[in-house]
This record gives sequence, structure tokens and C-alpha cells, in this order.
Amino acid sequence: MKQILLVEDHAIVRLATKFLIMDLLHPVNVYEAGTFGETLAQVAAHHLDLIILDISIPDGEGFNMIPKIREVQPKVLILVFTSLEEQIYALHYIKAGANGFLSKNSSQNEIKRAVLSMFESGNYISAAVQQQLLRNTLESKTDGENPLEHLSQRELEVMDMLLDGFWTKEIAIYLNLTESSVSTYKARIFDKLHVSTLIGMFKKVQFYKGQNADV
Repeated sequence: MKQILLVEDHAIVRLATKFLIMDLLHPVNVYEAGTFGETLAQVAAHHLDLIILDISIPDGEGFNMIPKIREVQPKVLILVFTSLEEQIYALHYIKAGANGFLSKNSSQNEIKRAVLSMFESGNYISAAVQQQLLRNTLESKTDGENPLEHLSQRELEVMDMLLDGFWTKEIAIYLNLTESSVSTYKARIFDKLHVSTLIGMFKKVQFYKGQNADV
């Protein structure tokens, strides 16, 4: 019997996704968690085949959640299931150790394909992300490449919080960094994106999101 952990803090989304999984797979046990603390408790309590992991959960730790899960169950499959922008975050989470990335904007059929793919091949990425990977492989570095793909995981986390309107002090507290470290990451982000203001960063992110959406 397949053992799946569904990590999602919104009860209605968790319920709908659970019903979809139970209708798709027979037999299956679906465990649930709404916080990262609950996630680690479930990972410690059950031998799991697949974790469907929302990133934006209470006490979540972004990219750090994946290695912490793997400290307990190194071979478990992890499918990131999130509302975060696929064009920006998918490749970063794959590099962080996730086996797949699925947008919450996906259709029911796409969700089913993703879950089945995880069990059949051990991974899943959408057609759009496959195009990104192909482009990265075939293209040499040019001035026209997407600089968002070259931000580090920590830089991406800081950028995301800046885009959400957090101040340097708030980011430092949330990410357990010093304010000077946050300022350094911010400067690196600006340098890599070739911008000098938050408004410029926002416009650059929107530009490359739109560019990838057309791929």
C-alpha cells in the first residue's frame, strides 16, 4: 500500500487534493500535515513513499525543508506543490533536492499525471520547466539569458520577501540572518539583475516571468 504525506495548511485544498489522490491510487494511505513541525512528526512516524509538499506553510523553512526531511527519510520522493511562480522557483527547488515541482494552478488531470509520474519514473516537471532545462542546456551564456535562474537559493528567498514588501529587519528575523547579511544578499540580487531599486527589481522579475510564460 502506498504511503503519502500531504502537506498543506489550507484545509479545503488539503481535502480536495486528498480525495483526488484516493480516487487515483488504490490502495493508499494519505497522512496530513498543516505545519512543518507536523510534517517532521509524520515523517518520523511513518515510512513514506511520497510527500506532496506545500512550501508556504506555518513555520516552513523554504529550501531548508527538503534536506531536513531527507535527514529522516533520505529516499522519500518529494513533489513540491505550491502557488509560487513556476518560472522562477521550479528549477531552484529541483536543485535543492525535490523530485518534482507542480503549480497549484495545474488542472486536475495535470495533478494526476504528476502523482503517477512520481511513482512511475521518480520525478515530474511540467512542459514549461522542461523547456527551461532544455534552453539552459543548449544555450551558452548571453546577455539575453534569464538572470533569475542564477540567483542562489538564499538570494531567491530574500528577493521573494522583498517583493512581498518585507523590510530588511523583518527578513533578517524570519530567515535568522543579521541585517547586514540581508543587505549583502540584496546588493547581490540587484547586481545580478542589473537594477538599483526595488521598483527596478520588481519590473525585471515581471519581465522574465512574462518571457518564460511565452516559451
